[in-house]
Amino acid sequence: MPKITINGSGAFDVPQGKRLVKALVEDANVDQLHACGGQSRCTSCRVRFIAGEPEQITEAEKETLRVREITEEGIRLSCQIECNQDMELEIISRLEGSGRKDLGSPVSDEIQPDPVWTVKS
Repeated sequence: MPKITINGSGAFDVPQGKRLVKALVEDANVDQLHACGGQSRCTSCRVRFIAGEPEQITEAEKETLRVREITEEGIRLSCQIECNQDMELEIISRLEGSGRKDLGSPVSDEIQPDPVWTVKS
C-alpha cells in the first residue's frame, strides 16, 4: 500500500491505484477541493509535491496546467494522479477559507477523462 504523507496532517496508507483526490478526502479526511468533480477542468484540487511526485501525467492534466499557466515545479492536480507510490505533499486548495459551500461534485473511482498517459517533462 502506498503511503501518502501530508504536511500538517500525518501519513496515511491508501489502496494501490486509488485516485489521489479520493485518497485525500476519504482516507486522510482532508478538506481537499475538487470543484469540477475530478475532470481536470478547474485546478481546485492542486497539491504541491515535496517528494515522490509521479513521473507520469495525463494529457488532460498537462493541458489544464498549461492553459491555466501553472508552471511552478511540483504543482499537480490530485484528480489526475493514481496512488501507486509513496508521496509527500502539501494541500494547496482547501475548503476552509475558500468561501465554497462544499468540496465539489462527486468524483468517480476512475480518472476522468479517460487517461492518456505521458511522461512529465
